[in-house]
Order: sequence, then C-alpha cells, then structure tokens
Amino acid sequence: MSGSSSSTINNVLGEIFGTFDLSVKLRVSFNNKLVFNGCDLRPSNVINRPRVEVGGEDMRVFYTLIMVDLDAPNPSNPTLKEYLHWMVTDIPATTDPSFGHEVVDYESPHPMTGIHRIVIALLKQQKKGTINLKPNSRENFDTQTFAQAYNLTTPAIAAYFNCQREAGSGGRRFFS
Repeated sequence: MSGSSSSTINNVLGEIFGTFDLSVKLRVSFNNKLVFNGCDLRPSNVINRPRVEVGGEDMRVFYTLIMVDLDAPNPSNPTLKEYLHWMVTDIPATTDPSFGHEVVDYESPHPMTGIHRIVIALLKQQKKGTINLKPNSRENFDTQTFAQAYNLTTPAIAAYFNCQREAGSGGRRFFS
C-alpha cells in the first residue's frame, strides 16, 4: 500500500488503532483498481467486495480482516462511527479472504454526505477459530474493543481510501 505520507496514514489509522506494525503485505483492489492510502473511490467502484491478497510467510498464522467507515453517517457528525462493512476471520497468511470465514457479509459503502474514510485492516489472531460471535450491529462497531475481546494483536497492516457519493466533488486534503 503506498500513496500518502506515513504521518497521514498514522493520523487516519491511529483513530481506531493507536499504532500498528507493518509485518505483512496487503494488496486490495476493486475491479482491478489498486487501493492505495488516501485514494478516492466512488460507490460505483466499490459495489462488489474487493480482491484482497494477504502476505506473510507462515500458513499457520491467521488474520481477521475488518473494513469500517470512520465517518458514518456524516463526517461532520459520525454518530455511527465505526460502521462495519465487512469482516472475515481465520484467513491464513499468504492467501486471501476466500480461505477464511466471512462473519459479516460485505456491504458496499454508499456515503450520502461528505467524504468518508474507509479503513481495511488485518489483525493477527492468536489461533484459528477464536472468533465465534458475529457483532450485534454494523453501527458503532468498535475495532479496539473487538480486538481486545478476542485477543487480537495490533493490526499487522491497515490501509484506507476515501469514498463519497457519485456526484460529489473535492477530496480530503491532509497536511503533515
């Protein structure tokens, strides 16, 4: 994942994780359009779940993939923050989410107001099969609390993209 400066990435991703390490590679694309940190995608680009490739070297290591909207329903008043768009558990390193267990079906982002930051993160599991409950709601999901409850480590890697309605104009600008 490349694109924005590391301080911008840390600011955005730090909102939900505090810190994270870059111990594996993550490649995300929607309809063959590669996601890089801070890129802009419209709802028509993200209708179908992304293709995700997980790096790593040890097939005995498992990850949970979480995709959340930090700005739901409106960046000025994110009362539904974090909105959970997708969750897959038990993903072996060196594979993709199709080898895991989809706990929460993919729901494409469709922001109505403003520019939303959508985060995709891989959290390392202690072992396979440790996450056995589906979250009660997509709304107000709390990644940190969820990670603590299931003893997931700091994200191995995380990335984000910006998404706004089809007719929206402009983009987020971050200054380091």
